[in-house]
Amino acid sequence: MTTLQITGGRVLLPDMTVERGDVLVDQDDGEILAVGDVPAGDERLDAEDALVMPGLVNAHTHAAMTLLRGYADDKPLDAWLQEDIWPVEGELTADDVRAGTELALVEMVRSGTTGFADMYFHEPEVVAAVDDAGLRARLGHGVVTVGKDDEAAHEDFETSLSFAREYDGAADGRVRTMVNPHSLTTVGEEYLREYVTQARKAGIPLHYHANETTDEVDPIVDAEGERPLAYARDLDMTDADDFVAHGVHVDEHEIDLLAETGTTVVHCPASNMKLASGMAPVQAMLDAGVSVGLGTDGAASNNDLDMFDEMRDAAMLGKLAADDASAVSAEAVVEMATAGSAAALGFDGGRIEAGANADLAVVDLDAAHLTPHHDLVSHLAYAARGSDVRHTVCDGSVLMRDREILTLDEESIREAAESRANAAVERAIE
Repeated sequence: MTTLQITGGRVLLPDMTVERGDVLVDQDDGEILAVGDVPAGDERLDAEDALVMPGLVNAHTHAAMTLLRGYADDKPLDAWLQEDIWPVEGELTADDVRAGTELALVEMVRSGTTGFADMYFHEPEVVAAVDDAGLRARLGHGVVTVGKDDEAAHEDFETSLSFAREYDGAADGRVRTMVNPHSLTTVGEEYLREYVTQARKAGIPLHYHANETTDEVDPIVDAEGERPLAYARDLDMTDADDFVAHGVHVDEHEIDLLAETGTTVVHCPASNMKLASGMAPVQAMLDAGVSVGLGTDGAASNNDLDMFDEMRDAAMLGKLAADDASAVSAEAVVEMATAGSAAALGFDGGRIEAGANADLAVVDLDAAHLTPHHDLVSHLAYAARGSDVRHTVCDGSVLMRDREILTLDEESIREAAESRANAAVERAIE
């Protein structure tokens, strides 16, 4: 057994208290062995003047959309998708998706994110990129049937299912899979009934967009006479292993449904603000016992993948939505971005204790914007930035040491992404 000792710092514990101590990691099994006063490790990682926290988990994103960062801003969701995003995405090749994903992984490693959920296409390329980078991920092929004939719609769902079956457990177990109907309004009911049943038989969880805008709510209410999540429950799409993105426009009955079923909501505050989708009632969900995670959505609607930014946005927007300065506290958003998101994705992480996944971020505290140290959990939610991360560790392996990424060639990745993004846009507008 080879061990890694993260030494000399303070540690964020699962109860949101902070204590001085070291963390000892089994690098072979990728687990935390001990916290506090630990034996000397074979390798050391300096955490002096720093806070060791669980690695952040981005529970909803579309990683390769980094290629569309800043391409079509300041437009409503439907127009943005139909006029700008979907035409360019229709031009993306497998190599483009690989380049965009690698750019996303650089950004995530740099900002202390150790795990993420990705709904996109050409997902085998995403698996390969994750394997090389050393991160942990829940991956799935997104399905849209609207505008497709029956053969193409079936083919899209078959791709999602076959990918989920083939790649679950890839990258030495760091990759898990899922089936991804895009949303309840972009996938026909006949296909949902057929393929959700198949996913259930295979034990594959579902992840989909739900209640993001009123345009995703009203058509279902009009056609089905019930709210979207009640409709989803009728289709067997609200198991405890399932998780939905956004949940902006949910009513009290849907909140109760989520609490009863254990289905997680992944809150994406920056994207919801930028696209004017609305303010999710996060505090009401938390009060009802709903499991809530945190995600950035894609970089085209955020426009970054920095989970520290997302925590700040979640806390600020949550207070406005509840009209209560005590709502969606610092402790709540840190919990959402770590243990909450990890649980949504089925990862045994998001906490620093013996037996948990050794997925960790070491955050420098030696900065003007993090001084004084009255409350370090508050600093994580309101003041810290992705650039404050000194080291990133996933599955016991050091992915970034002293701000140097060890598993990816950042310069060549940035150059490739820039070139491929420009070429894809040129093809789309020809």
